[in-house]
Amino acid sequence: MDYTFLDFLKLVGSLGMFLYGMKTMSEGLQKVAGDKLRNILAAMTSNRVAGVLTGFLITAIIQSSSATTVMVVSFVNAGLLSLTQSIGVIMGANVGTTVTAWIISFFGFKVDISHFALPLIAVCVPLMFSKKSSHKSLGEFLMGFALLFLGLSYLKSSVPDLQSNPQALSFIQNYTSMGYVSLLIFLLLGTVLTVIVQSSSATVAITLIMCVQRWIPFEMALAMVLGENIGTTITANLAAMSANTSAKRAALAHLIFNVFGVCWCMAVFYPFTRLISHIVATAGPGDPHELMRFLDTLDTQTVTAISSGETLTDSRLIALREQMLSLQVSVSYGLSLFHTMFNICNVCIMIWFTKIYVRICTKLVKSPPQTEEDFLQLKYITAGLLSTSELSLMQAKKEMLVYGERTYRMLEMVKDALNEKDDEKFLAIFDRVKKYEEISDRMEIEIANYLTRVLEGRLSAKGKNNVRVMLRAVSEIESIGDSCYNMARTIKRRNEAKVVFTDEQNHNVEHMLTLVDEALTQMNTAMPKNVISHDDMMRTNNLENQINSYRNMLKVKHIDSLDDKKYKYSDAVYYMDLISECEKAGDYIVNVIEALEDTEILS
Repeated sequence: MDYTFLDFLKLVGSLGMFLYGMKTMSEGLQKVAGDKLRNILAAMTSNRVAGVLTGFLITAIIQSSSATTVMVVSFVNAGLLSLTQSIGVIMGANVGTTVTAWIISFFGFKVDISHFALPLIAVCVPLMFSKKSSHKSLGEFLMGFALLFLGLSYLKSSVPDLQSNPQALSFIQNYTSMGYVSLLIFLLLGTVLTVIVQSSSATVAITLIMCVQRWIPFEMALAMVLGENIGTTITANLAAMSANTSAKRAALAHLIFNVFGVCWCMAVFYPFTRLISHIVATAGPGDPHELMRFLDTLDTQTVTAISSGETLTDSRLIALREQMLSLQVSVSYGLSLFHTMFNICNVCIMIWFTKIYVRICTKLVKSPPQTEEDFLQLKYITAGLLSTSELSLMQAKKEMLVYGERTYRMLEMVKDALNEKDDEKFLAIFDRVKKYEEISDRMEIEIANYLTRVLEGRLSAKGKNNVRVMLRAVSEIESIGDSCYNMARTIKRRNEAKVVFTDEQNHNVEHMLTLVDEALTQMNTAMPKNVISHDDMMRTNNLENQINSYRNMLKVKHIDSLDDKKYKYSDAVYYMDLISECEKAGDYIVNVIEALEDTEILS
């Protein structure tokens, strides 16, 4: 067989174009529908049917079950979905991914859409250079659609001509007549191929081509489709490796769901496939097995002639080619119907065992013992887990809320440290504040790095603005933490200098800390809202004005107290440092609310 290394590179390049087209199309749709997807997930309930429909809808929209399952795992990690809710969404995603197979079957084999790919790209280019974000996203979607089917067309023409060289197929054909053993071999092949390609849709497309090119029998192609359902779970399990316990359980539930589904399907494989063949033969284009029988009646030269892309003049060959194309459509329909029927039946059976799945996954993946160090780490996002860019903002927002709550705890510790007389107890409190400050610094960097990674993805203009707003807010929250640590250090230096505040000084510092406490509480109350309202902004500004006014009043009183020799100037340094640091914390709190004002980020 005359098949060179250059031909192999063309094959790999065709697959690359197919995958890139699918990725571009998916991301374009995600940017267009990002807010809608967030709204759907925000409205998610524990209803199993609603979960399945949600998973189906999202996967049908973004055309990637892997993207959906990774997103679901990340949302479980972020506490946005429970394990029970996630199982329903994952079930629906398995059904949603079959839409891709039907699109490929209809357009890729029934209509040669590659003829329209270049004109479609010509339409995309002006849209992609448009200043309007929605036009850009639409252009990306159409560009991905064109590249997907252009890649599919090249893929079909780049596969080796094994029909003219049947001896090259002998190693495969040796494993096609061993009954269930053959099915298990091709099931494993489909699993491995999907793990390598990282796209079940791409693997289904490859399986379709292998079957219509007569590389493998129809039943073996169906076994590969079953294997692809197992292989597609690897993406979510890889994503969950660095996630929390709940996310690992969700990924495991996806694997168990698909493995159990394949087990029952293998038990009834031949009756099930006969049903599929009967449906396609009676209600569709024809019996999927006819392609093999038809090609077996032709000699090698005729098969080569009608399979090539060359223009034919012989009316007999033209008729044979049309018959072959019609039979290829029946094969692709058969595979797509099998893929759809299997996943629908699997959901209808397994949806009643959701609680059992939860118990199994909870027992297999146990929660590790919690330590304070674990408590202080990032709670909702991890370095190795990034869902789709638009939807990742929800996780970052959740983490930002936790960041604000932990900063409030630092302020509570400062209030405890202010009047603590016991040196050992004071040092224990100070060490905790210092530890929180170190964690606060690390949290700022990790959240900022996560948001930067999100910004590198394909975001809408609104999404990019939200990332910039959140980066500013995170920086200001970190500054609040710095102020709390500076207060604790000032108190520590005061204690080391054996300085004792007067009752009036203690009262003034405590009142200032109370005002900061109210402002920080108001900030943490306002941040979870989708949009910071004008009333929230007014309340925060009022508290900030109270802090500034009280600081100014204390400055004036401070000069009078020094003149009256109520305390030494050296002692007053620590007092005024605390007052000034409280005023700075108030400024940082206002900055957070100002950054988030009128910016919609669902949490």
